[in-house]
Amino acid sequence: QVRVVESGGGLVQAGDSLRLSCVASGRTFSSSAWGWFRQGSAKEREFVAHIRWSGERKIYADSVEGRFTISRDNAKNTVYLHMNSLKSEDTAVYYCAGRMGDTAWHQRESEYDYWGQGTQVTVSS
Repeated sequence: QVRVVESGGGLVQAGDSLRLSCVASGRTFSSSAWGWFRQGSAKEREFVAHIRWSGERKIYADSVEGRFTISRDNAKNTVYLHMNSLKSEDTAVYYCAGRMGDTAWHQRESEYDYWGQGTQVTVSS
């Protein structure tokens, strides 16, 4: 069983940057695709970013394109979400999710098998 733990959330001001980390246990990390989702208050959980198992393709939601960057370090079993130019609307609980192999439906929560408990990001304006 894969255990996923996110960290790095916090309270920042609009325009600031933050880096979230997601550490996963198990030997399947390097062959897994990973994604970040978020859920704001009174909102449904939404897709943020996805990185393929090989790391050569990264996909972003329109709302974060150009501001957020997803990356991975297989040696550390870690996926990162670098967030720049944060806005108040980025306030949410951010979740890391993984799955074995790639998927064309990277925006669907049901495509992912492993989930973390989430980390809170609050952006004050």
